[in-house]
Amino acid sequence: MKFSLNEIAIFVDGDVYGDPDIKIFEVAEIQNAMDGSITFLGNKMYAKYLETTCASAMIVSDKSLLEGKNGILVDNPQLAIAKVLTMFFPEKPFSKKIHPMSIIDSSAKIGKDVTIEAGAVIESGVEVEENAFIGANSFVGKNSRIGSDCKIFQNVVIYDNSRIGKRSIIHGSVVIGCDGFGFVPEDNEHFKIPQAGKVIIGKDVEIGANTVIDRATIGETIIGDMSKIDNLVHIGHNVQIGKRCLITAQVGIAGSTKIGDNCQMGGQAGIVPHVEIGSYSIIAAKSGVTKSLKGGQMYGGYPARPIRDQHKRDAVHREVSIIKKKVEKLIQSSERH
Repeated sequence: MKFSLNEIAIFVDGDVYGDPDIKIFEVAEIQNAMDGSITFLGNKMYAKYLETTCASAMIVSDKSLLEGKNGILVDNPQLAIAKVLTMFFPEKPFSKKIHPMSIIDSSAKIGKDVTIEAGAVIESGVEVEENAFIGANSFVGKNSRIGSDCKIFQNVVIYDNSRIGKRSIIHGSVVIGCDGFGFVPEDNEHFKIPQAGKVIIGKDVEIGANTVIDRATIGETIIGDMSKIDNLVHIGHNVQIGKRCLITAQVGIAGSTKIGDNCQMGGQAGIVPHVEIGSYSIIAAKSGVTKSLKGGQMYGGYPARPIRDQHKRDAVHREVSIIKKKVEKLIQSSERH
C-alpha cells in the first residue's frame, strides 16, 4: 500500500511542502524512519532526530522544520499521524456470521450483521444490536444489552443486566459487572453484602485489557459517553464517571466515588470511596485522592492537593534535606576539633 504525499495531505487537511508526488510506503518513528516512510514530530524531546532521520517526509506544526525537506504542515501532528495510520492500516471487516460453536439462548435477540465467534456464550434475554462483534470465548450474561457497532473482544466477561452503549470497544479479558467488594463484620466473620445493581457503559467508550468494573450494590455503576479507560484499571461499585474522561493504567477508584466530565488520571493514582472529583480535574500519576476535589485544575501527591502546593512542599523537603546534611557536616567537623 502506498500513497503520494499530496494524497496524505488531503486526508489530514494539511499543507504540502516539497515534492507532493513522492510515494510513501509506511509510517515510522522519527528515529527509525527509512526512505519511503513518513514520520512526525509531536514531542520536542524527539527534535534531536530531525537532522538524522531518513524519513522521506515529516508531519510537523512548525514550517521552519521543513526547510529543505518534504513534509506536511498541520496544527496537530499527533492527530494527523493517527489519521495516516488508518490509511495504511484500515480496519479489517468482521465476518458478520455466527459461529456454529457459539452458544446462544433462544430468547436472545441478535441484530443484523452481528459477528459472534467460536465459544462465545449469549444467555437468555440478551440483546445484541446490529453490526456488533462478540469475540471468541466471551460471555454475555442474562438480560444484558450490547449496542450497535460495539466490539467485545476475546475472553470478555459481562455479567447479568449490564448495558454497553453504541460503538464502545471492550478489549480482551475485561470483566464488567462482577460483585463489588462489600462486607460487614459480624461475630468475627464477614457478612457479604449482596451486589444487586448493574453497570451502565455509555456510547463510544473504550475499556482496556484486564480492567474490572464492579456492579453497583444497589443502583448503577456508570461510565459516561466517550470516556477511555486503559488496561488494568479497577472501578469499584457505584462509581460514576462522567463524559470524556481519560483514565490510565493501574488506577484504582473505590466505591461510590463520583467523577465529573473531562477528568484525567495518571497511572497508579488511587481514589478513596465516597468522594467527588470535579470536572476538568487532572490527577497526577501515583497520587492519592483522600477527599473531594473541586476540579478545574491539576492535583498531585499524597494526599492529593493542587499541584503548585505539592511542588512547594517538594521544594521545602529538598531544602530541609540539604540543610540537614550541612548541619550534620558541621557537627562532625566540630567533634573532630
